[in-house]
Amino acid sequence: MSLTVTALAEHWSFAVYIVGVFAICALMLILPPLLGGRAWGRAKEEPFESGVVSQGGAQLRFSAKFYLVAMMFVIFDVEALFLYAWASSVRETGWAGYAEALTFVIVLLLGLVYIWRIGALDWAPAQRRRHPLRHEQTPE
Repeated sequence: MSLTVTALAEHWSFAVYIVGVFAICALMLILPPLLGGRAWGRAKEEPFESGVVSQGGAQLRFSAKFYLVAMMFVIFDVEALFLYAWASSVRETGWAGYAEALTFVIVLLLGLVYIWRIGALDWAPAQRRRHPLRHEQTPE
């Protein structure tokens, strides 16, 4: 048997995969222009997402607190991932692994206490936190 036939016999599944990928890409490029609608109009030119017609511009300014919440979510999500990996190998790691996991959790808790103490978790403006009743009353 020749070398190419042997190599093809060993890697036939990869060859089928590559052919399938190119076939799907070709279908995705060829079929939409053939099957898509051809009507034009003002309604078709408007941006439309998730069943809601957009209002306003695309350049919105978000508070930095949204990014802070996103970063804290990532941090604690990674913590859960590491603790899951530790929990799945707790018998192999023994008490040393427990001490390391406990140290990891304590460091993250200290970070949480720190950001809580500096006020990073307070969503209300400073004036409303100092005088909560002053802003609830209506002016006469």
